[in-house]
Amino acid sequence: MALVHMCRSFSAVFRRIEPVIVLEMLGSTLFDTALQMVVRDRCANATDPDTHTVTEESRQKAMTGFYMVYNLVVQLTPIVPALALARLGDRGWRRAPVAVPLCGYLLSRVSLLLVVVCSLPLELMYGGAVLFGLCGGFSAYWPGVMTLATLASTDTDRSTMMMRVELLYGGAGLVGSLVSGHLFLVYTSSLGHGTVLLIVSTFINLLCLLLAATLLQVKQISTVDEDESCDLIPAQTSSSAPVEAPVHINRTVVVLLFAAALLYNSAVGGAIDILGSFVLKEPLNWNAKQVGYGNAAGSGIFLTSFLGVIVLRRCVSDSGLILIGMLSFASGIYFMSFVTATYMFYLARLLTLFALIPMPTIRSLLSQQVPASSCGTTLTGLQVILWLSSLAYIPAFTYIYQSTLDWCPGFVFLLSSVITVLGMIPISVVGCMLPSRTRYEQIQGD
Repeated sequence: MALVHMCRSFSAVFRRIEPVIVLEMLGSTLFDTALQMVVRDRCANATDPDTHTVTEESRQKAMTGFYMVYNLVVQLTPIVPALALARLGDRGWRRAPVAVPLCGYLLSRVSLLLVVVCSLPLELMYGGAVLFGLCGGFSAYWPGVMTLATLASTDTDRSTMMMRVELLYGGAGLVGSLVSGHLFLVYTSSLGHGTVLLIVSTFINLLCLLLAATLLQVKQISTVDEDESCDLIPAQTSSSAPVEAPVHINRTVVVLLFAAALLYNSAVGGAIDILGSFVLKEPLNWNAKQVGYGNAAGSGIFLTSFLGVIVLRRCVSDSGLILIGMLSFASGIYFMSFVTATYMFYLARLLTLFALIPMPTIRSLLSQQVPASSCGTTLTGLQVILWLSSLAYIPAFTYIYQSTLDWCPGFVFLLSSVITVLGMIPISVVGCMLPSRTRYEQIQGD
């Protein structure tokens, strides 16, 4: 009887969305470390086109050139599939936006495994990125996860559920990154470096796909208008009274929030894309273990950012939260410009402990400035603009980094810090235009 009860308990757990989140993030962090090290190894013999000699600059240009194309494909290919999967999910196929992107995750892992095992050209990963994008990619997977989490929670515990999802995501990334470097170095006479890591990553993603396709249960506890549920971070927790959306769109505030989101997303995306190549060159010259630890530091920001939201939201407005997060990233990435030793890298990462606060809070604040019937369209429009902006900032940061390698490799991080500070200007204006708006509405509601 006890065994039957235990089996039912395990079955109930695996029907929830949380195991899918943990398994996907574990597999992704293992894959990220493997890809970073494989790219470094394949670009180790890249030659300068002028002198036909192997130099540090030629290796960095080869690596960043690969990542530029790869990231552009990953960012842009999923746009149409993600919108189609979102529409399919709204028509009742709720598991589709989760299960279909997981197929893309699995195919991209298999692509890198073939590159390593069969010694295929690294350019095959462009095909893997296309397959990943055609299945919806992260742009379809994460909204699908958040939708299922929303359906499985009541109005009162929804914010807690969202927070739990983010904490699980960050915690799984932290654990996966810590072990990824050690797994990459596992070596046998028949398996080279990275093969074991990729086999484990592929197996985890396969298990995650099977779990999402067969056991994952779509459970709707409460029926809430979909437009109202797009506010992922409630403005206040001290009152249970909902904040009513305005009847008309506050166009000035919406434009300012769009501008801030565009600037901040470009600054973060451009800097982080370069950071993976930066730590593999002198003077840091990281190995696989150090790459895993560095990725773990990045995943840890998920935890510190959302713990920061819990603590700071009680005494700081939404615009104040965004400014704190932007200042955190700006200071950390500025310090990253002068990093010459590993301990300095972690000090710079420590300064960015609130760097993930701005974007979710901007979306939350944006959803409060438009009518409920326009919320979904507004947030989708923001996401499309952020997708299109990658066409500009990914090549721009890559070419600037390649051009400044010989005199200031950290110049792109200085540029990112400046762009972040510029993004703080429209948020400051929004803070002046909407002083304690939410708090006044809640007092009236009481």
